[in-house]
Amino acid sequence: MSDVADLVISGGTIVDGTGSPGRHGTVIVEGERLRLLPADAQAPRAGRPIDATARVVAPGFIDLHSHGGLVILHEPHHEPKVRQGVTTEVVGVDGISFAPLPNRADLDALIEVDAGLDGDPPIDHDWNTVASYLGKFDGTVSINVATLIGNSALRIAVLGWDDVPADAPAVDRMRAMLREGMQEGAVGLSSGLDYPPGSYAPTAELAALTEEAGLQGGFYHTHVRYPLGDRFLDPFREAIEIGRRAAAPAHITHFYHRQTHPRGPEELLALVDDARAEGLDVTFDTYPSEWASTRLTIQLPGWIQEGGPGPLKQRLAERTARDRLRAELTARGAAYTSPAGWADVRLGAFRHPDNLRWESRTVADVMRETGRDAIDVICDLLLSEDLRINQVTSGPWSETLRPFVVHPIGMVGTDSTFVGARPSPRTYGSFPRILGQFVRDEALLSLEEAVRKMTSAPAARLGLRDRGTLRDGALADLVVFDPATVRSTATYDDPRRYPEGIEHVIVNGTLVIDGRRHTGATPGRGIRIGRD
Repeated sequence: MSDVADLVISGGTIVDGTGSPGRHGTVIVEGERLRLLPADAQAPRAGRPIDATARVVAPGFIDLHSHGGLVILHEPHHEPKVRQGVTTEVVGVDGISFAPLPNRADLDALIEVDAGLDGDPPIDHDWNTVASYLGKFDGTVSINVATLIGNSALRIAVLGWDDVPADAPAVDRMRAMLREGMQEGAVGLSSGLDYPPGSYAPTAELAALTEEAGLQGGFYHTHVRYPLGDRFLDPFREAIEIGRRAAAPAHITHFYHRQTHPRGPEELLALVDDARAEGLDVTFDTYPSEWASTRLTIQLPGWIQEGGPGPLKQRLAERTARDRLRAELTARGAAYTSPAGWADVRLGAFRHPDNLRWESRTVADVMRETGRDAIDVICDLLLSEDLRINQVTSGPWSETLRPFVVHPIGMVGTDSTFVGARPSPRTYGSFPRILGQFVRDEALLSLEEAVRKMTSAPAARLGLRDRGTLRDGALADLVVFDPATVRSTATYDDPRRYPEGIEHVIVNGTLVIDGRRHTGATPGRGIRIGRD
C-alpha cells in the first residue's frame, strides 16, 4: 500500500448507502477501490485532496432505466447523467436491447424503428453479442453501463417481426440466447409490452423467459402491458404473475399513477405490498417527474407495425390503413379527433428541413396550422422522418407522485431520453430533484433513505457485489454533493439544464466531475453480472 493515496476526501458526512445514519469520516481512493477512515484518524498524503466540509459523500447513483444505450457511444461524456451523480445506468430496457442480435440487418431495423426513443446516432453498429456490445463501453465512456436483454430482440432473432405464436422450440431458442447473453454479462430480461414485436408475447412466453433469467441470477424488468384488462391494475397483475410463475424476481419499471386512472395510487402500491407479503420478490422504480417521453410510434396499434420498419412505412402511406386507424381513433372518443385531444403530445427530434418548424410543437399545433387530422399528421410526419420522432407527454400525476418516491421498495429509474430539443426534464434532473425537493424541502424521506434507494437497493437488484455502498474494498464510485443547495433546474420548457449542488463524481476511482466541471475522463465500463 502506497503512503500516497490517489484521492483523499475529508471533512464530509459519509452516507454509505445502507440507510445507516451519516457519519463524519474520510474516504481514501487507491486505484479503483476505496477504504474508509474515522474522522479523527491520520489519513495518508493525497495525490489529490478534496475538502468535503459541509458536503455529503455517497456511493455513485444507479439509474435503473435509461435510453442511453446508443447515445452514450456517440457522446461518451454523458453529461446529462453524470452531472446528476449517476455512475452506473441500465440500458436495454422496455424490451429493446441492441444485443444479442446476430443479424446486422435486424439490428439496423430495430434501431430504425426505435430511433424516436433511443436515438440513432452516427456510430458503427459493429457488435452482435452481449459480450461485444458491453466491450464497447470499456474505458470509452464516463459511466458504467449494464444491459438487460430485451424480449423484442429475442423475438426478432427467433421469430421475426410478425405477431406469431412462439412454439416450444422457438421458446427454447429464445431461452438459449438469453442464457448465453447473461453468461456474457447481461443482468436480466426486459419487456416493453407497448412496443412490437415484444408486445406480441403472451404471459406464458414471458414467464418461460423470466424463469431462465432467474436461473442465471438475473431478474425480469418490465414496462407493463398497459392496454390489458381494466388498464389500471391488470397490467401490473400480469407482471407479478410472470414473476410468480417463473419463481424469479420481477421489477416494475416507471411505476406511477396517472391522473386518468380510475382510482387512487394506494391500490397500485398494494399490489406490490401484497405480492411481497406472499413471499414474491417484487420491486419497482419511479422517475420523479410529471413528464413522460417515448417514440411517437407508440400512438400506433400493433397490427400496423407488424413486419418491422419497412412494412410499417408502407402501411402508413396507404389510404386503407389510414382509414382503419381513423376509425379506431374515432371509436376512442371525440377528444381524440380534435386538436384539443392532442395538445399534450409535444414532438421532437426532427431532421428534415421542412419539419424543423415543428420541433417542440404539439400534434395539436400541426393539426391547426395544416388543417390535417391527427392520423394524417402522425402518419405523414413519421414517414418524412423515417419513424424517428419523439414525443413528450404528461406522465405521473403530481398529486400522487410522492407515495411512489417514498415507498420503501421503490428505487429510481429516470427513463431518460436524449433526443429532441426539449426532452423530458427527468433526463437532466431526477436524482437532484429527490435530494433537493423531496428530501430537503419537503422532508418526505430522510437523506440516508433516499441515498439507499439510489445506491445499495438498485445494486442489490442488479446483483452488483462491489458497488452501491461505501465500505472498505468497494469499487470507488462516489458522488460529493452539497445537501443545502442540490436541486434540479430542468423544467418542461427548458429541460436541458444541469442540476446544482453536484460537485464531484468519481467513477472506478477516477474523477469525472471535478468542481462541477467534466474532466474529460472516460473510466466507465460495461457491467458484467457476477463479475462486478
